[in-house]
Amino acid sequence: RAIAWLVDLAVRLVVIWVLAIGLAVLGKTGQGLLLIAMFLVYWGYPIAFELLNHGQTLGKKVMGLRVIGDTGAPVGWIPSITRNLMRTVDMFPALYGFGLASTLIDRHARRLGDIVAGTLVVHVDQDARARGAPAVPPLMLPLPLQPEEQMALVSFAERAPLVTRERQEELAGLLVPLTGLSGAGGVQRLFGYANALLGRR
Repeated sequence: RAIAWLVDLAVRLVVIWVLAIGLAVLGKTGQGLLLIAMFLVYWGYPIAFELLNHGQTLGKKVMGLRVIGDTGAPVGWIPSITRNLMRTVDMFPALYGFGLASTLIDRHARRLGDIVAGTLVVHVDQDARARGAPAVPPLMLPLPLQPEEQMALVSFAERAPLVTRERQEELAGLLVPLTGLSGAGGVQRLFGYANALLGRR
């Protein structure tokens, strides 16, 4: 995560440097515009990328990380804004002191911003990300699940293409109380639940 942060910092610095050169010709007006641009780049960059690039800034993409909701669903506007604004608190008293202490205490190794926003930074299975969950119409869960259970459901759907149909049905058979179906019908229903959790339509 530290390396991802450094990559993102480098990207922002390069963008600001390019803008500074371009706006220099406008004199004091350019200086004012540059201050606005610096604010937007620093705060807007991570939020925009997390929302528009499947929870990944450029740094997170390089390091194979992604921000998701603690339910396993994609990160939303409010959680993304909250976790990034809370970064200011995580930086205190120095060198991300509060954030580091929080990651050592929290069982999911989350900084304060992620705890408050209800988000997680997870490692991305590159193969699973490329495949994604099978294209099945999303279905709402018939009962609430814990975040860990929801993430396990999404992981099952994303990894399903790696295993045989028999193994898929065997695993789905463990969740008949949830799906009400066994065999291929249960597998398809689990895929539908996973797609709903992923926010797909």
